[in-house]
Amino acid sequence: MKKHDAHQVLVACVTEHKADFYRLAFSYVKNQEDALDIVQESIKKALISMDSIKDIQSIKSWLYKIVVRTAIDFLRKHKRLTLMDDEALEYLSSGREDQYKDIDLKQAMDQLPVKYKTIIILRFFEDLKMDEIAEIIEENVNTVKTRLYRGLNLLRITMTEEDLEQ
Repeated sequence: MKKHDAHQVLVACVTEHKADFYRLAFSYVKNQEDALDIVQESIKKALISMDSIKDIQSIKSWLYKIVVRTAIDFLRKHKRLTLMDDEALEYLSSGREDQYKDIDLKQAMDQLPVKYKTIIILRFFEDLKMDEIAEIIEENVNTVKTRLYRGLNLLRITMTEEDLEQ
């Protein structure tokens, strides 16, 4: 495939899925400005490393992978907690109906280790299949299933503890 064609496919994918990429970045940083920065940085990285994509059909998964890594790098670099403001919460809730309606779920998700949180977000909030998630995080499908199971168990334990505290 010619470089020009790959560029067009990349631009089309970014245009079609920009809200998904933003929502994914936001789920990590809980801040509109930082999420936009992460998406912008991810697009920049994608444009720079466009030659490294082997299969143009998997460009969406490739972009998800870049957004996840960029968000995790951002968190490591800044090591700070951010609160979700009302404007951002309203913006997110205008996307999908099930986006963090229960604040306890949001708090429990924030406490999960990143490796579990990423899989739960990609599976349930971005509605990706297990093999797509495996490709994004560069693990085999069995590892993804195990982490999903453990993450859901941690989430259940966290939710139960929070319920008991109230």
